Amino acid sequence: MGSVGILLLGMCGFVDLALADETQSGVVGHEGPILQVLLSLVVIIVAGRIGGDIALRLKQPEVLGELIIGVVLGNLALFGFHYFEYIKHDQTIAVLSELGVLLLLFQVGLETNIKEMLKVGPSSLIVAVLGVVAPFFLGWGVAAYFVPDGSTMLHAFIGATLCATSVGITARVLKDLGQIQRPEAKIILGAAVVDDVLGLLVLAIISAIIQAANKGSAIESFAILKIVFISVGFLFAAILIGGFLSPWIFRGARHLRSHGILLLMSLGICFGMSYLAGIAGLAPIVGAFTAGLVLDPVHYVDLKKRNRNATIEELLEPLSTFLVPIFFVLMGAKVDVSHFAHLDILGFALVLTVAAIVGKQICGLGVLEKGYDRWAVGLGMIPRGEVGLIFASIGLSLSLHGERIIDAGTYGAVVVMVMLTTMVTPPLIKWRFLRNMV
Repeated sequence: MGSVGILLLGMCGFVDLALADETQSGVVGHEGPILQVLLSLVVIIVAGRIGGDIALRLKQPEVLGELIIGVVLGNLALFGFHYFEYIKHDQTIAVLSELGVLLLLFQVGLETNIKEMLKVGPSSLIVAVLGVVAPFFLGWGVAAYFVPDGSTMLHAFIGATLCATSVGITARVLKDLGQIQRPEAKIILGAAVVDDVLGLLVLAIISAIIQAANKGSAIESFAILKIVFISVGFLFAAILIGGFLSPWIFRGARHLRSHGILLLMSLGICFGMSYLAGIAGLAPIVGAFTAGLVLDPVHYVDLKKRNRNATIEELLEPLSTFLVPIFFVLMGAKVDVSHFAHLDILGFALVLTVAAIVGKQICGLGVLEKGYDRWAVGLGMIPRGEVGLIFASIGLSLSLHGERIIDAGTYGAVVVMVMLTTMVTPPLIKWRFLRNMV
């Protein structure tokens, strides 16, 4: 850890000299912003790799290290180092981080097999519903207790952040353990996908209620049904229509001789469906995930041959390796640790974590098949990961009558919950899935 501290201090000096040099040289106009973005990228890339490396050495997911190193960067001002403050407010970096999230959910969709999930569909559906309802009301109750003066929308929004499951983190752990083909694993993955969609649906409804309240009106039941219809309708229509069109799109792409056409067409589909999801009133990540679901390797066999048989996932890896950590480092940087000097906020974070864990254990009761390990399913649903962070970051952007729904202290508590649920899941899954294989 000493070498890490030295490297961070070195980065501070480098940034200080770079900013001073930029100021003295009078860099203005179009060159100033690009230089600042380049410097921000250097800091985020180096810091993200340091955090990820430390996490891996401790046998934890890289995302946890990226979050923690982001927290460190974002709070160095408390120790007199103000060099990294501008990163938190850089709009270009914010856009790059959002692209990283889209790629991440796109990759999760690519790794998800719809047919395999349908085999345990009923159990996955019930587990998913329980995994949304129980955490939602537990989170609502915890928020109401710790923030009694907060609005009902705040309490509901905190409940919504507990709904989602990080399918990416769970899938990675199960894959590394060689347990991805276990029936419990398929139930977990199927349920994680469904409860992310249900969680996004809850988020869309809450956001619509907030928007209506800001206009001085109440949202009608018909409007809520419209949101549900659009959300569910978009998902099914995107899967059906996208699954029908994607073979034709790739078939037409075979006639294009452009270099990297498979990657470019895949990104086009991903960003196009993300845009359509946004137009439909959903989070763009829903469109990115759906795009991953509809792209089947059988549709682009010929294009694979032109790329040395590389799959879309393999082609995306360098791009996602660059962009995805930007999101996690930036989200960590937005956490103001000074709020944790207040015991009520720290207590809020810990109790919220307990509610997040307990809520997902309840969903294990939804496993219908006899002989399946319900505890394994519940433990696999614990991590909130990137989806929980996405929910919280959306909350930071919403306001009710001029006041933000989620303030800095509440956001920090949610991020701590995400970190803790992400950290405890890998050892718990390993213990439960391998306990009978000794």
